[in-house]
This record gives sequence, structure tokens and C-alpha cells, in this order.
Amino acid sequence: MSHEPTPDDLVAEPTHSMMAVLRLRAFRRLWVGLGLSSLGDWLGLLALTAMAGTLAGGGYAAQNFAVAGVLLLRVLPAVVMGPIAGYVADRLDRRWTLVAGDVIRCGLFASIPLVGTLWWVFVVTVLVETVSLVWLPAKDATVPNLVPRERLEAANQLSFGTMFGSALPAAALFTLLTKWTQNLNSLFPDTAIDPIDVAIYCNALSYLVSGIVIVTLHEIPRGSAIAPEDHQSVWRTVIEGWAYVGQTKFLRGLLLGIFGAFGAGGVVIGVGRVFVRDLEGGDPAYGVLFGSIFLGLALGVWVGPRMLKGLSRRRLFGLSLTVAGLLLGTLALVPEFALVTILTVALGFCAGITWITGYTLVGLEVEDAVRGRTFAFVNSMIRLVLALVLATAPLVAGLIGTHTLELTEEISWEYHGAAATLFIAAVIATAVGVTAYRHMDDRRGVPLHQDLRKAFAGPSGQYAARGLFVALEGGEGSGKSTQARLLAEWLEREGYRVVLTREPGDTKVGSTLRDIVLDPATGHLSPRTEALLYAADKAEHVDKVIIPALDQGAVVITDRYVDSTLAYQGAGRELLLEDVERVARWSTAELRPHLTVLLDLPPDQGLGRFTGPDRLEAEPLEFHQRVRASYRTLASADAEHYAMIDAARPPEEIAESIRRRVRPLLSDVARGAPAARSEAPTAPATVPTATPRADREGDDS
Repeated sequence: MSHEPTPDDLVAEPTHSMMAVLRLRAFRRLWVGLGLSSLGDWLGLLALTAMAGTLAGGGYAAQNFAVAGVLLLRVLPAVVMGPIAGYVADRLDRRWTLVAGDVIRCGLFASIPLVGTLWWVFVVTVLVETVSLVWLPAKDATVPNLVPRERLEAANQLSFGTMFGSALPAAALFTLLTKWTQNLNSLFPDTAIDPIDVAIYCNALSYLVSGIVIVTLHEIPRGSAIAPEDHQSVWRTVIEGWAYVGQTKFLRGLLLGIFGAFGAGGVVIGVGRVFVRDLEGGDPAYGVLFGSIFLGLALGVWVGPRMLKGLSRRRLFGLSLTVAGLLLGTLALVPEFALVTILTVALGFCAGITWITGYTLVGLEVEDAVRGRTFAFVNSMIRLVLALVLATAPLVAGLIGTHTLELTEEISWEYHGAAATLFIAAVIATAVGVTAYRHMDDRRGVPLHQDLRKAFAGPSGQYAARGLFVALEGGEGSGKSTQARLLAEWLEREGYRVVLTREPGDTKVGSTLRDIVLDPATGHLSPRTEALLYAADKAEHVDKVIIPALDQGAVVITDRYVDSTLAYQGAGRELLLEDVERVARWSTAELRPHLTVLLDLPPDQGLGRFTGPDRLEAEPLEFHQRVRASYRTLASADAEHYAMIDAARPPEEIAESIRRRVRPLLSDVARGAPAARSEAPTAPATVPTATPRADREGDDS
């Protein structure tokens, strides 16, 4: 008999697996509720803007102003409630907050067709948005209670994808409902069913079903999540988070780009209905345009970074936003709806890449102590910027109006406010993209076309057909040597053949090279000389130790590999990364680890874990900060082959996280006696234990 899986049942599955998260009953139900609620949010936005335009009557400007009124009123609750919505959600019982929020929104939407006035549409807009501002943080705070800690990232990714991805089925549903009711009215003229009323009732029903699903979630902890003595700390938390954003130059530029991406997509939605009408389309065409932008956004989030994973994330961020601006400008000049739809998908694709890349960079660059507040600020500001763009774009279009330019007696050109607004937004988005690219470019001197060609071609490295190759990387004091030893001991107990090795110094030649590059008595070396010495050690190490062991089917665990050269000699010594990587890859015959475990630790913490620093450990803090940033960039670019772990956690907890990530990779590795570890493949089989501090990098506390 099958049973509902528990978190322990999923331990052998990759931590980034979304299907594994969905197998957890509690999270699956919350996810269904989120999907229905998000469907209602987007369907409600379509229905309310369409109804506002219809109820307003009048001419071009009146319809634009009515739509702008609805969208502007969506901003006001965020301005008032945004800073305290999360605090309110924590004060209340979260399960009942979610259920009540869905029921209240159901009732509010169901009342709109019954009242049938524009002022009531405005009132409902404000009330629904206020409820949603509390509902969303309550949902976000609930997710960590329903999934294991190591699967939280996958759960959050799935949640966010559902929130924005539901815009596509909402657009399709709106299009089908309006088209169906129009056809029904044509067949039965006496029925006179309002298609927008049907969409609004379906919207209300989606909220009701969401509430029914969530009420069954008894796994959500009861009562307030905030202790009575902490009730006044929310204001200090909000102020500190905002201050951190304002004081960090990189973050200011990054957030400007993220807001620009959402603004570019938002302006299409804001003037979309009138823009479609100018192209002689109706409500179904508006639904298609609305769905196109979010189809592109979803594709950009899920596919874009994987297509260009070899490109620097900082470059990718500015580049994708710049291209989005250019596409928006092209869209504004095109008079054909079919081509507009294609361009809208492409625009959403670039905006999606910008968003997911920017969000990843925030996670990589912001310290853990302030990361939560920073993400809260980012999410609040995205919502505010998007709502402001949705509100102001129709106003601008209405003020511009429709004009005809008489070029000659026989040739005239008619342009509309919607298209003009799109073009103005395109110029702004392109300028923001170029500014972000120049501000964040981390590969100055390397032509962009070279990086793009390499990114599309994919990595040139190869993975061993036999055995398993695992590399442990990290800055000084991150605990690599300890974790390498613990991993080797665990694999031995499981019956696998293990070779535990290190760089530099695990061959006769490498030992001599290690003395040169790490001994403080060596003094200053040319950065290029240092890089070449490490490359020589790698060449000997790969040929004499790693490849022979992998050919025997062993699990090879190396303490440092190519990423150390890229981080220390590339970023740390500020050599051109392309040159350093070319030499390092050539010296290792392009052999790449199946998994690289990055133990991430702030340098000021790691450098305090030992005394008697070697030549590299003695470098200034700024050197080690560049090293850490490089490591994090490498790990974020290839999640399939990297596991980034917080090295500040207890060693046994870190070891368990590593074992979870390694376990699924062992399916094709044969068990047997320990493999040989020496320069000669036929040497006696041994597995080395922890190397003494004097012979290691000194990274253990």
C-alpha cells in the first residue's frame, strides 16, 4: 500500500527537485490554494479594468482615465499597508488569515455585478488589494513550516512561478469566457449575458475554492508567530532594511534594473486594452496580449538563465533589460497584432531573465543578516512600481490622445496615445538597461560578443564516464578539509571506493609547488607566475591522481580544484578571468567535477579561525572578499553541478547537507574496496585521513 511521503522519504532526491516538494501533502495543498488565489488575482485585474472602461463610457480619454483609476487605487493600499502587512500577518493565526482572506475576496468580487457601478468597482479594488497585502506575507511565512529547510528554495521558486505563471491561464480563461458569452448572446439575443460579469463570478469562485483547500491545512502552526515582547520591533526592522538598501551602491543599481524590468512589462499591461483597440482588436485580443507578456515572463524565468548560463550574471542582467527596452520600442511602432503578440512574448522573456537574474544576485551579494529584510523591500517595491506604472501609463496615453499628421496631401500618419506611451517607456527602459550594464559589468576588457558566443556554445569541459568526481571549494576557514574527510568516511562506510586528495601538493611535483606558492618566505610573486604554478600542480594532479582513480570507478574527493584558481588568481589577483580559465581548463584536460560543493563563509569570519597565516591567508580582507564574490558567481551560474552551503552552520549539519546532495549521484558508482591513491594507479589502496594543519590550507577552526 502506498503512503504519503514524509521529508525523510525524499532525502535521496535532489534538493532542487520541485516534484519532490510537490509530493509533500501539506505544501501541495497550499500550492493549489496559491494557484487558485493567484488565478483570481489576475482574472480580477483583467475583469476590473475591462469593466471600468465599459462603465466609464465616453470617449478615448474617459476610458483611459477609468482604467487608470482602478490601477491607481491598487497602489494606495500598498503605500499605507505595505510596511506593516507582514507584521499583521504574523500577529494573526496564519491558517485562518489565509482562509478569511479568500472568503472576503470572494464576497467582494461577487458583489460587483450586483451593484454595477464604477464607484463600487473602485471601492472593491481598494478592499481586495488591502486583503491581498496581508494574505501574501501570511502565505510566504507559512511555506517554511511545511517543507524541510533544504527544500525551501525549490518551494519558494515554485510558489513565485505559480503566482506569475497563473496570469497565463487567467488570460486564456478571460478570453474564452468573453468569447463564449459573445457567441452565446449572438445565438440567443434575449439572454444578454455580460461577458465581464461571467469572468468576475468565476474569479469569485476561484477564491472560494482556494479557501476550502487551505482550511484543511492543519499542519500550519496555530496562533500568533510573534512573541508579545517583540511586538514593537517591526518598525526598527523596516527602517534598518530600507537604510541598508539606500547605503549599498551595487544594490541600488541592481534594484533600479529590477524595477525597470517590471516597469517595461507593466506599461504593456497598463495601456494594453486601449492599444489593442487601436489595432482593431476586442476583449479576446486583449486577453491574448495580456497572456503573451506573462508567457514570455515565465519562459524567461525558467529557460533564459539556462540558455546563457555561461554568461556573467551581472552582464546578463544589464543586457536582458536593454534588449527588453529595444523590443518595447519596436512593439510601439508595429501596426500588426500578430507581430505585436510575438514581440510581447519576447519582451516578457527578457524581463523574466532580468528579474530572475537580479533576484539571484540579491541572494548572492547581500549578507544573510539583512537578506530577509532586503527581499521584503524588493518585493514591496516591485509591487509598488508595477502598480504605479499600471496606473500612470493609461493616464499618459489619455493625455496624449489620438492625432493625425498630414505629411503630404495624399499621405497622413495617425498615431495614438497608447503607442506613444509604449515608445516613451522603451526609451527609459533602454537607458536604464545600458546604465545597469555599465555599472555592474564585471568583465571589463572582454568583448560582449565573445562571452555571448561562449554562452551559447555551452561549457567546453567534460565529465568522467566512470566514477564520481566531487570538489570542495571555499574561502579560508570555511572547513573544506573537515568536510572532505567526513564525506570520505561516510562513503567508505557505505562501501564505496574513495580517493581523498587536495590541491595544491598531492603529488611529488605538487608538494614542491605548494611550498613555493604558500610559504610566506616566498614573498611577492607575479600574479601570472602564481597562476602558472597552480596550473602546473593541477596538470600533475589530474594526470597522476584524479584520472587514474576515476578510471577505476572510484569516488574522487578533492579539496580545491579549478574554481580556486578562478577565484584566487582571477578575482583575487584581478587577472583577466578569461585568460586564467583558459590556462586552468587546459591544465586539467577540461575535466570538470560532477559536483562542486561551495562552503560559503564571510571572509572576516573565516580568517579568524586560525593563527600563523600562509602567504594567501595573509592577503588583505578586500582580496578575500573578491574571492568570495567570484565563488558565489560561479556557483550561481550552474546550479545543476554546484551546491552552495552556509559554512557557518554546525559541521555535522553541513556534512548531512552534502551527503543529501551526493547520494543521488552514487547510483552508477560501483561499491568495492578503496581505490589507489598515489602517482601510480597500481599503488596499494589507501584512503588518507585528515592532513595535519601544517600541510593543509588551514581552513578548519
